[in-house]
Amino acid sequence: MSTFAAVVAAVLTMIVAPPATAVPAAAPQPTTGVGPVGTSLMHGDLWSTDSTPFHGPGRTARLVASAVPGGACAATFIGRDGMPVSLCTQFVGTSPPEFAVPTVALFDPATATPVARLQLTKGGLLGGVYGYLDSRDRVVVADGSGAILRVAHRRAGSGWQLYVDDRVDVSAHIPDGDAITGLAPDFAHRVWFATTHGVVGTVTGGRARSMHLPPGEDLGNGLSVRESGVSVLSTHALYEMRAGGDGTPQVVWRRTYDRGEARRPGQLTWGSGTTPTYFGPGGDGWVAIVDNGERPQLTVYHSDTGATVCRMAAFGTSGQGTENSIIAWGDSLVIPSTYGYQYPPMAVTGPSSPADAPFVGGSTRIDVSDSGCRRVWENGDRLATLPRLSRGDGLINALGYGPYVPGSVQQLGPVYYVATDFATGKRVRTLRVGDAPIDEPLELTGTIARDGTLWQATIGRMLKITR
Repeated sequence: MSTFAAVVAAVLTMIVAPPATAVPAAAPQPTTGVGPVGTSLMHGDLWSTDSTPFHGPGRTARLVASAVPGGACAATFIGRDGMPVSLCTQFVGTSPPEFAVPTVALFDPATATPVARLQLTKGGLLGGVYGYLDSRDRVVVADGSGAILRVAHRRAGSGWQLYVDDRVDVSAHIPDGDAITGLAPDFAHRVWFATTHGVVGTVTGGRARSMHLPPGEDLGNGLSVRESGVSVLSTHALYEMRAGGDGTPQVVWRRTYDRGEARRPGQLTWGSGTTPTYFGPGGDGWVAIVDNGERPQLTVYHSDTGATVCRMAAFGTSGQGTENSIIAWGDSLVIPSTYGYQYPPMAVTGPSSPADAPFVGGSTRIDVSDSGCRRVWENGDRLATLPRLSRGDGLINALGYGPYVPGSVQQLGPVYYVATDFATGKRVRTLRVGDAPIDEPLELTGTIARDGTLWQATIGRMLKITR
C-alpha cells in the first residue's frame, strides 16, 4: 500500500479454524527495537501479513467513542502503556501555520480524544506513514528535513506532551526533491529507509549507508523484513536485499513484473500497489505481490532465490486492481480490491487507464502450495480501509460501503464496520459507524489493541470500535 499522506495533501467471538498448514503463533520481531507484537507496525508485523494475534470487535462490535483529530491518521500504534498514537496529516498546522502538515497525535484510550500533537517538518510526503513504534513506545518517523525521529510522550504538568527524543540526519543520502517514504527495523538493530525516487538505505548507530535503484524506479510501498533479508517493491521490480558488511543495502535478486501501460483507477502510482508480503514455509519462505497488468496477476516467489512458486489472476469477479497490502495467514492469502476507488486528484501520480471506473470492490482468498495457487472464495465486500486479520477469532476487520449500485457516488452514504470470516469469505457483522463524506475511510489503516478494540481513523474522526 502506498503512502497515504499524499491522499490528504488533499475492525468474545467464535473461533474459526485456521488454514490446515502450520501457522506461526506470533509475528516475528527483532530481539530489540520494536514495541508490542501486533500493535507496533502498520502492516501488523515485519512480514507485512496485515494480521494480529488478538481478537477483534467481531460479531458483537459496537462503536463506543469517537473524536475529531483535525486530520487524517494513516497509521495508529499502541504501546505498552495502552496509549494510541497516530501518524496523521493535519489539515491545518499551527507552528508554523500551513496546510496538510505531518503530525504525530496522541489519543486518550477511553474517549479517543486527542491529548497531544507534535507537528513535524513538512516535506514532499509524510514518510512516517510507514513508521513504527519502538521498544520504548517511541514513534519512529521521518520528517521533511531528511531526519529520522523518535517521538516519545510523557505526562507534563496538567497534560500530555509529545517530544523528539532522538534525531538522526540522513539528508545527505536524499537528493533534492526526494523524501523518505518507508521505514522499518531489521533483526540486526538497523533502521532501513526508502525514498520516493529509489534510494534504499540503512542506519546503524547514527551512521547511514545507501544505494540507488535504477533511474526511473520509484518507491511508494512499505518495506517487509525477515531475519535474512528485506523485500523492496519499486514501480518496476521486486527486490530481495540484504545489508552488506558496512550496512549498505545489496541486491540478492531482482524480478521485474507487468506494470501495465499506465496507472490503474483505484491506485496511486503507475506500478504495483502492494507492499510485499512474506509468508509460507517457515513463516517467510515465500513472498507475494500483485502486479499492475490489465488483468492483475498474483505472483509468489521463493524468498531466498526469487524462483516463481505460482502465478494466477489475482481477481475473478472483483475489481481488477489493488492498492492494498496482501493479508497472509499460514499458506493462505487474502487480496482486497481497490479498483475504481476515487482518491483526490492531487493524491495520484499521472493519468489512469481507463480514466475512470466504478468501485465495485471485492476480496478473494487464494491458497498457495508447491504445486500452485488455488482460489478458495471471492466476495463482493467494498472495503475502504486496509483490512486487518484477527488470528484470535479468524475474522477480517475493515470499514467499507454497502453493495455497489450502478451510478452511485462513492463518497456519499453510510460507512460500515465489516467483519468477514477468513475461512468462508462470508460477512458476519455489519455495523453502521458513520456517513461519508465526513467519515470517508480513505483507505486508512487501523490497529487492533490487545483488548480487541479497533482504532480506525476516517477522514473526519478517530473511531473506537470494540466488543
